[in-house]
Amino acid sequence: MSDQLTEIAAHPVPPLVDGYPEIADHGLIGDGQTAALVGLDGTVRWLCLPRFDGAALFAALLDADRGGAWTLRPAGLRAVRQEYLPDTAVLRTELHAASGRLEIRDALLVGGDDPTDGPDGRPAGGPELGVAGGELARLVTVLDGEVDLAIELTGRGGLRACAETDEIRLDFPAGGSPPLRLTASRPIAGLDRLAGRIRLTAGERIGLVLRWADGPTRHRSADQVAAAIDRTAAGWRIWSREISFTGPHADLVRRSAITLKLCDDHDSGAVVAAPTSSLPERIGGERNWDYRFTWIRDAAYTVYALRRVGLASEAESFLSWILDACTRDGGPRVLYTVDGTRPAAERIDHELAGYRGSAPVRWGNAAADQVQHDVYGEILDCAWQWARAGGEIDDRRWGRLTSLGRSALAHWRTPGNGIWEIRRSGRLFTYSVAMCQVAADRMARMATATGRRGEVAQWRQAAADIREALLTEAWDERAGHFTEHLGVPGTLDASLLALPLRRLVEPTDPRMVATVEAVQRRLGAGGDLLYRYLPDESPDGLTGHEGAFLLCSFWWVDNLAGSGQLDRAHELFDQLCARVNHVGLLPEQIDPATGAFLGNFPQAFSHIGLISSAVNLARYGGRRS
Repeated sequence: MSDQLTEIAAHPVPPLVDGYPEIADHGLIGDGQTAALVGLDGTVRWLCLPRFDGAALFAALLDADRGGAWTLRPAGLRAVRQEYLPDTAVLRTELHAASGRLEIRDALLVGGDDPTDGPDGRPAGGPELGVAGGELARLVTVLDGEVDLAIELTGRGGLRACAETDEIRLDFPAGGSPPLRLTASRPIAGLDRLAGRIRLTAGERIGLVLRWADGPTRHRSADQVAAAIDRTAAGWRIWSREISFTGPHADLVRRSAITLKLCDDHDSGAVVAAPTSSLPERIGGERNWDYRFTWIRDAAYTVYALRRVGLASEAESFLSWILDACTRDGGPRVLYTVDGTRPAAERIDHELAGYRGSAPVRWGNAAADQVQHDVYGEILDCAWQWARAGGEIDDRRWGRLTSLGRSALAHWRTPGNGIWEIRRSGRLFTYSVAMCQVAADRMARMATATGRRGEVAQWRQAAADIREALLTEAWDERAGHFTEHLGVPGTLDASLLALPLRRLVEPTDPRMVATVEAVQRRLGAGGDLLYRYLPDESPDGLTGHEGAFLLCSFWWVDNLAGSGQLDRAHELFDQLCARVNHVGLLPEQIDPATGAFLGNFPQAFSHIGLISSAVNLARYGGRRS
């Protein structure tokens, strides 16, 4: 099959800032167990093994000197370009040197490692995205001229190389895992010392494979490496056929869906918030967090987004994982590892300097121990989606869901750390109260749908009582908008924009329209950007400020569309879509002053927002004018 690549121009090599590339200057590859970031210059600067939350083998984004990276660099590098093979997670990076031009194709292999075709004529393992190969394959091809290529590997905490008959064994002490294996399709001087050099001419190519799965690789020759990458691309294309969307910015919706799949643990169905840790929300600040886990809060939004672009299987897998994890040990946690367990305690890594000196680097996330009462609504909203799609809720599961609903009723007036996970004493956040109302409402809906009619009335009444309290106590009559906390006038946070999305209030309600306008005025960061809150007005226990939070802007789009302001909604959505990087990826936050990407990258929540807003705009229709 032809790759049908887009003809995009090469650009000069982007300059480093403080010794680091821009966060945006990377593409993501993955295999359903882990993911890697590949720079515009062909350098792999992020890879954790053997899964998303494993030890970082390559972490040069967090320390350019000591983090570790895999570099493929031609002498005299002048220009670069990078793109995905269409509808795949295979990256193609083109490097223009003074004397020639080369292409690198990078993939984390999926679908098994059998180099033969299957009985149906398709590449063996092609559609099996659930099978991670445990290998990073890199195919280098010289397109024209000749190139002197440097191949260097360094690892977080150091690598020890031992050359064997047909491979190089790498000991990675910091990883605590079995030895890695590096193979090349032809001899490369110095590669046994992890600093190889080779001259290649037009038409020549090299296959390189880094393997952490058990046993040796079966991809030895350049042809075999190329075939393995082709099988991986074929698998992604087959999977991508399930994506169904024809509305605004359909190309970015498809890329967002693939990006969410790259954040999906294929074995469990869990979706991590981002594949990275500690990329800063403000350069030089302390707001640096580990996002390589699954937040329950993300679940309902993720399931909604996946379902509406045709990915029902992924939605069902995630729903099943959520319900199992959250009802397993008596009570829900805020976040989990991909196998449904509690993350290790948060710790600070004093050896890594942080991206552009933004310390500290953190592994683990202390939010796992926070009190966040919105989780009850998130889980029960997921359970309702499960039931509505035909999922069975037997008496055992119903009992566990009932316990969650009762916890929401018991705690909805109890202060907590809230959706933004403040690191100071809890407050009675409006969003948390709203999600406790959602918990009661969804219990009533599920009781109706599953024939448990004797329980419907009590849940409906509880939902009505909480809703009435919220609409009364969160409304600031003097300011003319809803507030961040119940009973505390004045302050705003952007989670208020989610109230219509959770059916607490209609987007056309004058109170909600006024709240949206107040959020824009008070939290606006310029143009299409919003801060999620202002730390000076809503203290969070941390120093400094952060960037604009992209998901909040997508919520803004949804509110505008829901209130009939379609021209403004489409214009805002167009502006947000223009912020994707060269391969269609989005971060958590944007620096309003420069437009630079901030926070962990790519951020699942941002791509969920893009999909959801596109779906909503398609549902409401085109522009008025």
